[in-house]
Amino acid sequence: MKRRASSPSINYSASPLLASKTPVWRSKFIVAVLALAFAGLGARAAYVQVVGNDFFQRQGEVRFARTLELPANRGRILDRNGLILASSVVAQSIWAIPEDVDKADPKLKALAKLLEMPYSALKKRLVNEDKTFVWIKRQVDAPIAKEIAALGIKGIYQRREYKRQYPEGEASAHVVGFTNVEDRGQEGVELAFNKQLSGRNGSRRVIKDRLGRVVEDVRDVVPPVDGPDLQLSIDSKVQYFAYQKLREAVEKHKAKAGSVVVLDAQSGEVLALANYPSFNPNKRVNLTGEQLRNRVLTDSFEPGSTMKPFTIMLALEKGLVTPNTQIQTAPGRISIGRNTISDSHPHGVLTVNEIIQKSSNVGTVKLAMQMQPREMWETFAQAGFGQKPQIHFPGAVAGRLRPYKTWKPIEQATMSYGYGLSTSLFQLAQAYTIFARDGELIPVSLVKNEAPAAGVRVFSAKNALAVRKMLEMATAPGGTAPLAQTMGYSVGGKTGTAHKVEGKGYAANKYRSWFVGLAPVDAPRIVVAVMVDEPSNGQYFGGLVAAPVFSETVQQTLRILGVQPDMTVKPQIVTEAVEESF
Repeated sequence: MKRRASSPSINYSASPLLASKTPVWRSKFIVAVLALAFAGLGARAAYVQVVGNDFFQRQGEVRFARTLELPANRGRILDRNGLILASSVVAQSIWAIPEDVDKADPKLKALAKLLEMPYSALKKRLVNEDKTFVWIKRQVDAPIAKEIAALGIKGIYQRREYKRQYPEGEASAHVVGFTNVEDRGQEGVELAFNKQLSGRNGSRRVIKDRLGRVVEDVRDVVPPVDGPDLQLSIDSKVQYFAYQKLREAVEKHKAKAGSVVVLDAQSGEVLALANYPSFNPNKRVNLTGEQLRNRVLTDSFEPGSTMKPFTIMLALEKGLVTPNTQIQTAPGRISIGRNTISDSHPHGVLTVNEIIQKSSNVGTVKLAMQMQPREMWETFAQAGFGQKPQIHFPGAVAGRLRPYKTWKPIEQATMSYGYGLSTSLFQLAQAYTIFARDGELIPVSLVKNEAPAAGVRVFSAKNALAVRKMLEMATAPGGTAPLAQTMGYSVGGKTGTAHKVEGKGYAANKYRSWFVGLAPVDAPRIVVAVMVDEPSNGQYFGGLVAAPVFSETVQQTLRILGVQPDMTVKPQIVTEAVEESF
């Protein structure tokens, strides 16, 4: 038998390392270190999960929890009949996580085209890799948002928001105004009633992953509270018609601008307030200050001859004259100190009625100089001149009425026919409610009233009626504004034409033309004021430029309001107005 070869023996003593004996303390030390490490980990785990749990929960929420704002639906703006002037519709806003977007994705060009923005501009928004959020475009229309979603571009997301729409467009732009992309009011009623219309946003606390997807709700949803609707006093039909007629007049006379305001003489409600040039609140691109300016409220000017009825009214109140008192105005001029005031042409002897009908400066000044400056100042102030209108609307100016103690005789004389003080068209329209409401000045409102407004008495009803008849004479043949007559309705009013102030003096060939009046005369329902700025097509008298706008606006407004005609025959309208003194 063969014997199996035995395996070679290993001599451990040959290796000094293996031959040496390991000290007992070393193994114990290693075990102790490991035990301490595990104890430390255990303690840290206990601290993280028990002692410091709140801190680490907060840190986790900072990184992954988000509070999503649930936007409230902004309240609608309605006209007096419930027609929509402004409402909110759902619009998607496009945003991105730049670091997740593939900059070489060919679909980005299609995205830029859908958003109507240059491809270079889109790439610029996405160039910063450190950004985790960037808006691409706010408030995109629903069809476009669907096409963008269909592209399926990684890193491009959408957020639901609300976009404001204005069905009446530029006709009501200066009344309604507009909001910005954050749905905050910027102009008009949107700004004035922003807090009321906004409502209260809700919220939702969630956990999101790094791609922005909601994976868990961590708190109950706080529902949004939508803003209430706001019903204005504006009648959208009256507003549209007044705007169109104003626009036609501005274009016909090649004027710089124009304004019109229509007041309900019974309730004090603003039925229309329009300016031209205007703007489209749905497409606010390249807007200018000329377009945005609400001239009815923000522009002040010397009212010219439209102030004469107030001076005459005061003379009647003081008992200095009656409507039939005769005043000698020949030779058509009067000197006050070194200054001479003239009529457009000599009139001779005029009754007080005819002073308004012919718009005589001389006759008005002769009456004014019989009164004290303080009496005139108090009358003008009671009519609202020099005071900011009490209307909840941004930008309304107070105009200028200097203290009577500083008046010189020539200033008292010129103020009697509208020079040396300033007012807005809105103030002028409100002041004429005194004649429409038998001597009472009524408050005005842009919000629909449920009851007639309570006025403040300024003059007696008897004298207010007397002046109203004078205003009617001014629109009759022989007056300064026969073109203000309206088919089927009696009207009364006063023209105004004034040189524009330019620098320290008056511009030679620049005028403002206006007309303010009421209808029907016996029981006035509306007051309408029209102003045309810098007509430059050969005509500039208020009776030729502004009065026709008044006529057409009155006729349409009274029909819309259901006011029965008070004239059975066609008024005798002549083709030219008598020149007025200014």
